[in-house]
Order: sequence, then C-alpha cells, then structure tokens
Amino acid sequence: MFYREAGDFSTSYPEDSQTFPIRFDRYRYYLVLFVAIFVIPFTINDYWVNSIFLPFLIYAIAAIGLNILVGYCGQVSLGTGGFMAVGAYACYKLMTSFPEVSMLIHVLIAGLITAGVGVLFGLPSLRIKGFYLAVATLAAQFFLVWLFNRVPWFYNYSASGQISAPERTVFGIEVTGPNTEAWATYLFCLAFVIVSAVIARNLTRGAFGRKWMAIRDMDIAAEIIGVNPLMAKLSAFAVSSFFIGISGALFFAVYLGAVEVGEAFGITKSFTVLFMIIIGGLGSIFGSFAGAAFLVVLPVVLKLVGVDWLGWPTDIVAHLQLVIVGALIVIFLIAEPHGLAQLWRVAKEKLRLWPFPH
Repeated sequence: MFYREAGDFSTSYPEDSQTFPIRFDRYRYYLVLFVAIFVIPFTINDYWVNSIFLPFLIYAIAAIGLNILVGYCGQVSLGTGGFMAVGAYACYKLMTSFPEVSMLIHVLIAGLITAGVGVLFGLPSLRIKGFYLAVATLAAQFFLVWLFNRVPWFYNYSASGQISAPERTVFGIEVTGPNTEAWATYLFCLAFVIVSAVIARNLTRGAFGRKWMAIRDMDIAAEIIGVNPLMAKLSAFAVSSFFIGISGALFFAVYLGAVEVGEAFGITKSFTVLFMIIIGGLGSIFGSFAGAAFLVVLPVVLKLVGVDWLGWPTDIVAHLQLVIVGALIVIFLIAEPHGLAQLWRVAKEKLRLWPFPH
C-alpha cells in the first residue's frame, strides 16, 4: 500500500539496469536531493553545520571508501585514519604551494595522492589476507601518523607541529578559513558526497564491482574464472583510498581548519569509520550513509537527553555512548551482519505487501 510496484515496468534494458529502476525510489531520492540542495542551506546555522551536517557528509565519504574495500572486496583495513591523514597533509601542501589554484582541484589531487599511497600499502594484500592484512594496514596507520609527526616538511616546519588551512575559495566563495559561511561549507562538502556516491554506486554495479565481490566471496575461484586478483585488489585499494583521501582533506580544510595528526587521525578514527560500515551494512552504499548518520547523530542526541535534560555528568554520557556503540556492533554482527541497510530492505519488503501478511 505504501510502497507499490504494480504497473511500474521497464521497456528497455537501460531502464531496467538504472540505479533506481522503481519509480517510487527515484522520486524519493530526488526529493532527498532537492531538500539537501535547495532547502537545508537556507535553514541551517553554524551549530547544525558543525555538529551534524559536515561530520555526516565527510564521514559518509570515508565510509563509502572503506566499504568498497572491506564490504565489496573483502580486504580488511584498519588504516583509514592514516589514509585520511595523507589526504589532509597532501591538501595542506597543495594549498600552501599553489595558492592560486581552486580548492576543488586541491581536494581532488589530494584524493589521487592518497590513492597512490593506498595502492602502495595494498601490495601486501596479494600475499596475505584476513587478520594478517588487518595487522599490515594497522602498521600503515601507525607509520603514516609517525611520518607526519617526525618530518617537519609536511607541516611546513611549524613550531607547534599543527597544520592550519589558509583561506581559499571556490568560484569566488570562501570555503576554508575563519570567515566561511555555513551554507558554503555545507554545499561544498555535499557536492563531493553526491559525486562520490554516484561514482561508487556505478563502480560497484559494474565490472569492477563484480570482480571485487568475486574476490571477496572466494578469491581462488575468482582467479580460476579469469579475475585478476592483482588488479582487483589494487583497484579496490586505489578507489577506497581516493574517497578516504578526499574525506581527510575536507575534514582538515573545511571542518576543523587546524589539526594535529595524532589527535585528529589516530587509530580511533580508523575504528570509528569501521564501526560505521559495520552498523550501517557491509557491501552497501546506503549502509555507509546510514552508519555515518547514526554515529554522528548519536553523540548529539545523548548530550541533548543526558546532559541537557537529565543533568547527567558529561563523562557518564561519553561512556554510555561507547557502551551503546559496542553493544550494537555485537548485536549486528550476530543477528544482522548486513546492518541497517538490511533492516531497511526488509522494511521495504513489508511495505510492499502491507497490510497483508508477509
């Protein structure tokens, strides 16, 4: 009743293979895009942007990247924070070395540099997998943080060891620096999110996605049927690191403005993004958004309810957040490994036949 497909049919193969073949889905997502582009920028303020929207958009890009590697290709990675740091420091060096270039170009090049670094650290995946690959990527995390801490060239020999984003513009609108407008930073990050989601969706539904999933399900059988494991795994590392590098550049330049690598891109950041795709759903682009939204909104809701309404101490609320996230991870891994994305799919199936039993 609420979700109907009756009378909605395709007359050509391109129509049947489009991203949203059901008309109701297309209208729903067009409505979401319309609200995100034409409504939210005119209604938000600095608090909403800095507390919810910017973290959600940036983490969504990182979650999409990690989901491609872990969810679609089956290559476990604990180095997300380090790769985000590569994107941040690459963006900083580009911003300070080429101030006349658009910020848009800086972010894209930072993503490409991170893709190259990701391929380099993805080479061990050709020989090891599972727990051993997780340890190798964890070593990459610690090495990258150590490198950016110990080599002064990366932070332009600053006495504090921090990097600060200078003022930069896109089409004459300032998107970094202390004088940015909330709507400008929001739309700048939203543009990257939309393009990243479209690219990731098409890649995972195409030849690359089929090769990644074949490697994930059984790499030996995939190699027998003609999938090149070298190209499949390294391409997954490259695409994943590209998105993660973009998220790191945006996290530094647009969201925080000034970072210190150990605090902003430590091992906690890697686990945070990993928890997002576990809760949201492995192997799902929608799950990347759902997990990012959940872990971004949860601290805000707990603070509002626990601290502002109930008067609980801040440290109690912070520990409660860890307990909730940990419990949800255990529940999802045991009861629903495909996370919130699978719950959404089940809900749609129920709505298709409601009020009849299913």
